Amino acid sequence: MTILQTILDHKETLLPTLMANEPMFNVIQKSRPSLYDVLRKSDTLQIISEMKRASPSKGLIAEGANPVEQARKYADAGAACISVLTEEKFFKGSFQDLVDIGNYVEIPILNKDFIIHEVQIDYAKAAGASVILLIVAALSDKKLKTFYDYANNLGLDVLVEVHNEEELDRALAIHPKIIGVNNRDLKTFNVDLAQTEKLAQKITAYEDIAFISESGIWNVEDAKRVVNVGARGVLVGESLMRSGDVEKALKSLQIPLPVNVKDV
Repeated sequence: MTILQTILDHKETLLPTLMANEPMFNVIQKSRPSLYDVLRKSDTLQIISEMKRASPSKGLIAEGANPVEQARKYADAGAACISVLTEEKFFKGSFQDLVDIGNYVEIPILNKDFIIHEVQIDYAKAAGASVILLIVAALSDKKLKTFYDYANNLGLDVLVEVHNEEELDRALAIHPKIIGVNNRDLKTFNVDLAQTEKLAQKITAYEDIAFISESGIWNVEDAKRVVNVGARGVLVGESLMRSGDVEKALKSLQIPLPVNVKDV
């Protein structure tokens, strides 16, 4: 059994509780920019910065991290969006992290979780998210389309995540506005930026899709690799959480986009 399947099985056990309760959070309602618009209109690589305490592959990364302090550093450095892991068992996140960060910053907020039911989208919206993640590997074609439309109807942006060409073809069938290529192999959890390079041409053939690269972005050289094949943004977690100077690390990744990538 893969790590992904283990996580999804655990998520199934949580659904009855979620469905039995109304999502109630102390959220300050804010009108945030669209992540899609931010990605399309920028002339520099946009950084989706992640609040990440732990992961199944790396264990504890920043166990005692203060979510609001981390978000402040990200926002001050010009992050395009803050990704907040709300998965508790494997990533040590929570919806409270999402609420606290969303109440503090004005930029887009991504709820990073493993969505297998509409009720999770309701909770993401109620906790202040403006973007959700849908992982193609975790969903049937029918659920992918249903959840995508459901989130859009709630006014949420959707980051559709793929890991390989077969998943990309399934994603393109619903023509999402934002596609993320996760460079992490879900079976081995090895990371290779070649995944972004392999899938880039098929994604960039669609001029209206904003394309981001996820996982394995540590330095300017990594940023240049993905920018050179058409990425408009990167999702960065571990390297920023481990950085001794978050703002300097984030700013170093905000490199100019090539002229052919910039929106006209």
